[in-house]
Amino acid sequence: MLKATGIGIGATALTTPTALATPAGTPLVHPGLLHTRADLDRMAAKVKAGARPYAAGFAKLAANRHAQSGWQANPQAVVYRGAGTPENYSTLYNDIHAAYQNALRHHVSGEEAHADTAVAILNAWSGRLTGLEGSADRFLAAGLYGYQFANAAELVRGHGDFDLGRARELLLNVFHPLSDDFLTRHNGAVVTNYWPNWDLTAIACALATGIFCDDRDIVERAVEYFKHGDGMGSVKHAIPVVHEDGLGEWVEAGRDQGHALLGVGLMGTVCEMAWNQGIDLYGYDDSRFLKGAQYVAKWSLGGDVPYTANTRKKGAIGGWSGSETASGVAGVDPGMTRPVWAMIANHYTKRRGLPASYVTRAAAKAAPEGGGGDYGPNSGGFDQLGFGTLAFSRERGVGAAPSAGPSREGEGSGGVRAQASAGPAAAGDDLAATGSGDGVGWATAAGVSAVAGGLLMLRRRGRGRGRAE
Repeated sequence: MLKATGIGIGATALTTPTALATPAGTPLVHPGLLHTRADLDRMAAKVKAGARPYAAGFAKLAANRHAQSGWQANPQAVVYRGAGTPENYSTLYNDIHAAYQNALRHHVSGEEAHADTAVAILNAWSGRLTGLEGSADRFLAAGLYGYQFANAAELVRGHGDFDLGRARELLLNVFHPLSDDFLTRHNGAVVTNYWPNWDLTAIACALATGIFCDDRDIVERAVEYFKHGDGMGSVKHAIPVVHEDGLGEWVEAGRDQGHALLGVGLMGTVCEMAWNQGIDLYGYDDSRFLKGAQYVAKWSLGGDVPYTANTRKKGAIGGWSGSETASGVAGVDPGMTRPVWAMIANHYTKRRGLPASYVTRAAAKAAPEGGGGDYGPNSGGFDQLGFGTLAFSRERGVGAAPSAGPSREGEGSGGVRAQASAGPAAAGDDLAATGSGDGVGWATAAGVSAVAGGLLMLRRRGRGRGRAE
């Protein structure tokens, strides 16, 4: 198997690698990207019991056309994304989401036909795809669809018909090299030319590739870039200011709502995948990501947030140059959403017992979260794998330490520890059970009875728009 090497993620990653939470020789956890074995078992048990909100989340999954076992793959040898090219990348993202949704549905329901469908889709693509081309958008394709392919493949890696070796080769030779190169060279542009979501797609792909392929060097470089990378997607550049009220200013709020939501979703994805390997990025720098997510959630819900004027340099190294200033937050549509909030809300309020009122409200508004195909046909509706109501709902304290052991990294002065706080979250921060809303409607439509108890009830649905760029 060929392996892409020699390209580091940023100068800091090459000179000062970060120690991981587990010893270098410790095997990586599988399944261990967005979902662990405990997560999958929890989903299956809760849905079987008709527990809410899991039943509503599963009904949302089962209703999606991508989650049907009759899905047929349409693999391409070369995928193009970007203006001026014969774009065909929608074929790739539709097939990857079908693979992921079928694989997840199999784990919850036990129906083998869905696992077989996921395997057939992934094998078809790993046997045909040789390159990603196009404009600068090819880096977005590599990052987004690379991390998504890895997550779908992780769910079926033990299936007898799944070609694990070929999937590894596809990630290491097609997806990861572009993401790695972007974090190193930024397409020949000055490092601030690209907004945070460009870096974050690449970080997500690198981290997912490293975990799936059992390559700790790749994992370590991705973690180091998240913490200290020069580009706008590293956590302190994406969230450059923390205000006295505890909100962390999300720099891309000065651009538009869709891309800010995308960035929060991608950073959450990176944090969750790292957590499942014993690396606490959620708590890094005194839970800086929580502060940024709270900011975006409050703003997206129509609340007032501060914004510090931000000027970024643009242009090519040795070529044209310019600058762009964002002087205030962009306008918002309170009805816009992406399936990103359940994962974040449940981590901070349930695993750690921390208050996260705005994130919690956003999660309740978006529930039950869907996935690719539920948020329109364009690429922005496929940027997240989704189904967080099903996948990430949990009871307080469940999964309170990273699965590979509590992290020794990521705790700044006064930082939040990996274990859940013993104290309750602030009033109103639980994902409230009300007995009404679309969650119950979805469960009833699926013929699944909801049970009472101290379970989460996520209400209402929303639709997200926009694309990564």
